[in-house]
Amino acid sequence: MEARKVRVRFAPSPTGALHIGGVRTALYNYLFARQHGGDLVFRIEDTDSTRFVPGAEEYIIESFKWLGIRFDEGVSFGGDKGPYRQSERRDIYKRYVRELLDNGKAYIAFDTPEELEQKRQEVQNFQYDCHTRQQMRNSLTLPKEEVERLVAEGHQYVVRFKVEAGQEILVDDLIRGKVRVKSDICDDKVLYKSADELPTYHLANIVDDHLMEISHVIRGEEWLPSAPLHVMLYQAFGWQDTMPQFAHLPLLLKPDGKGKLSKRDGDRLGFPVFPLEWKDPKTGETSRGYREDGYFPEAVINFLALLGWNPGTEQEIFSLDELVPLFDISKCSKAGAKFAYDKGIWFNHEYILMKSAEEIAQLFFPIVKEHCPGETLERVTAVTAMMKDRVSFVKELWPLCSFFFVAPTEYDEKTVKKRWKEDSAAQLTELIGVLEGIDDFSLENQEQIVHQWIEQKEYKLGNIMNAWRLTLVGEGKGPGMFDISAFLGKEETIERMRRAIRKLEMSNEE
Repeated sequence: MEARKVRVRFAPSPTGALHIGGVRTALYNYLFARQHGGDLVFRIEDTDSTRFVPGAEEYIIESFKWLGIRFDEGVSFGGDKGPYRQSERRDIYKRYVRELLDNGKAYIAFDTPEELEQKRQEVQNFQYDCHTRQQMRNSLTLPKEEVERLVAEGHQYVVRFKVEAGQEILVDDLIRGKVRVKSDICDDKVLYKSADELPTYHLANIVDDHLMEISHVIRGEEWLPSAPLHVMLYQAFGWQDTMPQFAHLPLLLKPDGKGKLSKRDGDRLGFPVFPLEWKDPKTGETSRGYREDGYFPEAVINFLALLGWNPGTEQEIFSLDELVPLFDISKCSKAGAKFAYDKGIWFNHEYILMKSAEEIAQLFFPIVKEHCPGETLERVTAVTAMMKDRVSFVKELWPLCSFFFVAPTEYDEKTVKKRWKEDSAAQLTELIGVLEGIDDFSLENQEQIVHQWIEQKEYKLGNIMNAWRLTLVGEGKGPGMFDISAFLGKEETIERMRRAIRKLEMSNEE
């Protein structure tokens, strides 16, 4: 028998921003598809019209574009197995609902919400199943004529799947192995609602996966309880031979404490849980995004790939292309993965280190231009080369290196107290004279001449350098002193020194 082509899907609901857990699910589907030369399908599950949020679908697509996760077919990508929005497939689902009803695999139920609530009050832990359905108002208990009359008169109803008692359902999961469930504990799930003429998640997914020839369903652990029903539905339709292989991924857990990662955790601990910034159209609330927070998409991908799976080696830095041949879905953890957001920051720092000064400078340049419109990319690149290894995000560069572009007007009080000695003004005034006599103001030449002067005068190197740094930077930070002075140039260096000496000496007199 010829092996099936690998086809996987990612099928989000357009109900808001895309959670970072959904991004990881899509990533694992992408890696699996690419590894097996298969297809990745993008489907939109919008059968619940009450939860639809304008702009959510576009947001999800933009998120994957930013991340570099490419789909082969689906909404906005084309393909010959569409439509790929479930709301556009109503007639398809109705056909399969009718097939289940005609074959006695499903039944119509007229129980109102009030009647169901009353039953829950009467029966502890009530569920609509093979043990209770004969007590309810449905096509299994009502005469055929009454069922037809109620439908014809427009009474609202649902179609429920008829779970047969005494069966063992086998779910063969690539991560969790063989899971066996007794059908007696399964309820008769609603598959279709006449109110909006749309199927529920359970039916729509099975029909779509079958018609779109999905070979593997890789999804979150939260869907594991629905897997037995999906197996039974495949059997009810006679589609056993095309049933996909399931793989239920471990949950992403809170960084601290127990439970599933939520937006509240991000708000509380100060990290994003969405790939892009999201403004809720209903509340107006804006939520942080990894892109806007300054993360590189490669760093986010690398970080997520190793949450719940690892290649079994010490290596941690992987490009998307490098992950493809290494990924092994069967090696995913069964246990949830703690969302160590600080590791994501570490990854971003590592990617800054790997990128060239020119690449980082292109990102830093607009920030510098906001403060100093006349600055050049060449000078920004020179500063970036000196300072990029000290930050985890490009946006951190400005507060760290603003002194390269803007002369200090204030001097850090603690640094002054510690580094500005009684003789600092006199010594730095001498140093100005030395610097004025240097024609070649290159780093190497300055360093040689200044060190010779310090040795001849028998000054303490640390005292000179610390006080000099204070005059150029305004505090005790930055790279090597000669890196700073060479960048600033002779004129700016001396001007800053004179200004600082005047101000600090006036402060001392006061």
